[in-house]
Amino acid sequence: MKPFTIHRGKTAGIDRANIDTDQIIPKQFLKRIERTGFGQFLFYDWRYFSDGTPNPEFELNRPENEGATILVAGENFGCGSSREHAPWSLQDYGFRAIIAPSFADIFYNNCLKNGLLPIRLDEEDVRYLLKQSRRADYELTVSLEEQRVFDDEGFSRPFDIDPYRKQLLLKGWDEIDLTFVYEPYIAAYEQKHCPRP
Repeated sequence: MKPFTIHRGKTAGIDRANIDTDQIIPKQFLKRIERTGFGQFLFYDWRYFSDGTPNPEFELNRPENEGATILVAGENFGCGSSREHAPWSLQDYGFRAIIAPSFADIFYNNCLKNGLLPIRLDEEDVRYLLKQSRRADYELTVSLEEQRVFDDEGFSRPFDIDPYRKQLLLKGWDEIDLTFVYEPYIAAYEQKHCPRP
């Protein structure tokens, strides 16, 4: 995974609550076996009309949101089924962080395990960020090291994250990478307790 220390980027806002994983990545696109290539299908039923043409009214299709890397959304983001494809599609599209008042638990944990940073902020703060996200020039900075979200206009808020997950994100490790740190100890144990003939 790519380490997450500090990220500055444009925000895109989707002012909707209870966005479920079937809207994030519809079920017909779950047949791929790689973790990449899902970004083109992100919010597919909202981004495109039934004939495949882009819906200009959908938030991510608006010119001011082009190139956004931080998504701001309503409460209970990522509810529904537990598909890991949801954070994969958000990442593949280009998002590094998602800010919302609350997340579905399984989705929240899937994000952390896949290098996407979910940030819980108060509803009032999310309202401010949704409003600012309508501006094409608005940028936000997310510092995982400081556990802080801030802009150049005086907005600054702390956020909570599990220390274990924070360290993995800072290093760009998943749990398999973490086991490799202990490889010398595992090898020494095996040599001592499991001698080969």
